[in-house]
Amino acid sequence: MRLSINNREVEAQPNTTVLAALWNSGVPAPSLCAMGVCMACRVTIDGARHQLACQTECTEGMRVEL
Repeated sequence: MRLSINNREVEAQPNTTVLAALWNSGVPAPSLCAMGVCMACRVTIDGARHQLACQTECTEGMRVEL
């Protein structure tokens, strides 16, 4: 599936979290726990601020901004 990260189109596998897609695309995304406790991985997804990248699965056409 394709999604946009900081206005750059990237490919992600199904069932991939946004955090994994960030790391796989070379974006240095912050994360301490990768399980939703620390909230260091908050991003904007489709205009909604403060979403947890480690707890959100990628969807087709999703727009992610750091």
